Amino acid sequence: MSDDGPRTRRAATKKDFPPEEPKKAKKVKAPKQEPEYDVQQLQDIAHQLRIHSIEMTAASKSGHPTSCSSMAELISVLFFTKVGMHYNPKDPKNFGNDRFVLSKGHAAPILYAAWSIAGFIDPAELLRLRQFDCELEGHPTPRLPFVDVATGSLGQGLSVAGGMAYSSKYLDKINNRYWVLIGDGESAEGSVWEAAHLSSYYKLDNLTLIVDINRLGQSQETSLAHDIETYKKRFEAFGWQTYTVDGHNIPKVYEAFEKARNFKGNPTVILAKTFKGKYLEGVEDKLNFHGTALPLTHVDHLKTLQKNNTFVVNPILPEQLEFPTHEQFHLELDYASDSKISTRKAYGKALVGLSKSDTNKQIVSLDGDTKNSTFALTYKEAVPSNFIEGFIAEQNVVGWAQGLACRGKVAFTSAFGCFFTRAYDQIRMGGISHSYVKFVGSHSGVSIGEDGPSQMALEDFAMFRSIPGSVVLYPSDGVSAERAIELVANEKACCYVRTSRPDFSILYGNDEKFEIGKSKVVHKGKSIVIVAGGVTLHEALKIANQIDATVIDIFSIKPVDRETLLEEVQNVTSKTILTVEDHYLQGGIFGIQNQQQIKKRLCASALADQTDIKIYGQGVTHVPRSGSPSALLAHYKIDSEGILNRAKELL
Repeated sequence: MSDDGPRTRRAATKKDFPPEEPKKAKKVKAPKQEPEYDVQQLQDIAHQLRIHSIEMTAASKSGHPTSCSSMAELISVLFFTKVGMHYNPKDPKNFGNDRFVLSKGHAAPILYAAWSIAGFIDPAELLRLRQFDCELEGHPTPRLPFVDVATGSLGQGLSVAGGMAYSSKYLDKINNRYWVLIGDGESAEGSVWEAAHLSSYYKLDNLTLIVDINRLGQSQETSLAHDIETYKKRFEAFGWQTYTVDGHNIPKVYEAFEKARNFKGNPTVILAKTFKGKYLEGVEDKLNFHGTALPLTHVDHLKTLQKNNTFVVNPILPEQLEFPTHEQFHLELDYASDSKISTRKAYGKALVGLSKSDTNKQIVSLDGDTKNSTFALTYKEAVPSNFIEGFIAEQNVVGWAQGLACRGKVAFTSAFGCFFTRAYDQIRMGGISHSYVKFVGSHSGVSIGEDGPSQMALEDFAMFRSIPGSVVLYPSDGVSAERAIELVANEKACCYVRTSRPDFSILYGNDEKFEIGKSKVVHKGKSIVIVAGGVTLHEALKIANQIDATVIDIFSIKPVDRETLLEEVQNVTSKTILTVEDHYLQGGIFGIQNQQQIKKRLCASALADQTDIKIYGQGVTHVPRSGSPSALLAHYKIDSEGILNRAKELL
């Protein structure tokens, strides 16, 4: 033992040992995530949609089965998963439903097939496609409760859906969603991009567009073919959230729909790369099959691809809501008998007056950056929540108005009357849809003066008269203008009211009653009947006493007041009517004289069975030019002097 004595042993610490090798984590196989949807059933439904489309078009010997086939997976996910439409298949008109607009209207068979699988349409009815007594028409129309507007004239569906989406988001404040499907060829239409712009401007995140990019148009490849990246850049430039997807891959389509449904802040677009005639042997991705019925052998092939042809479908049911209603609108007028006002200004005044009886705020005014000329500005200042600025894009403004009308709104859209010609196809399609939009066109005729012919509405009567079931009114003072707006607000029809730029004297008392289909006799005489409206009515009244003329304020262009015309002309010695209008004679108020022959138009046709009556027309006969209103009226002999001289010639 050492002299130092016994030593004490130190306890070992971690530092006394070399570091241990780190333990490797054991790889645990994650459990397989089952999708929240049945991929196989959705694929089987897609094939069934193709089968129905082929069978329907084969039965009708016409239609577009290849256009249906490219979008089958998209429709399957849209109609039959929770990330697609939420709707009540037993009540397609439920105000709370999501809405689907098939802008690619020629693919109507697949729309009908989807509603059949959903349980609303009897499968046997599908085989009556395109028959005269069947509501399943070649392109969709609102004869069907799940169709809001007629489509098929391409490029219009997104505009209509934009108006509907705006209504839900900002006016009705409900959480339903709007889905639109367009074809890739259709995206060449400028109206699509007008709609894309405005939908982004108003941040319609309750709107999803699906573009079926199947590469092939009717007669050749589309301009972009399968250049998905360019489509993406274009929509992104317009402020849309974009998703690109293989349109035939169910899981990828589902994922894109889910992202679109949940995205906030902007509208969304799903750009789906597809193939025309997908799964149809010898037809897929080939030209020359557009609009062609196919043999049923394709059905046999598709059935071999299905695992099952019976389906359990349970769409997500939304809140059950009733359509908004409104009481009868009415106006209280307060014009002084010696006052003057332009009928365009009276329009804005009338809308504000109507708003006082619009307890549910169903009146909506739209304008395309002319509101300080049409006087829609007056309504905007009074009821800003119900005014929509559509900017200089008349086709889209009209489409939005139709969308608002679909949601029960009383939609007034105003512009220079001549600019509605740009949107004539939208107006025409609205007529097919029985859309109750109210159009108000200002700056009518040569009486606008120096702005020149590009700004003059000279064809507007002809345009709006041609719409089936339309109402066309032409007021001539402040009282009749406001009463015209009151009448059309309460009328279930496509309506047009023509307003004027000049200030007119008040002709009627505030309590004067006006009716659709009725004119007014404003001066009684015995020699000749002069029928006029707007500026020419005031010119005719200046000389009525000089020739002892009866002067009729036409007011209702369509329907025309045949009874008053007939009664008054029978009471004058000449049995002659002279019409005077600030409109082209063709398609205008009454008639056109061509050398020695009377070419009968509006009034002439109304009185065609009265062989003893003579009808003559005075109006704008050729393209005008800039000048003062008085110079232009005199040039076309529709001022007081011109009317007087013409009447004397006839007498």
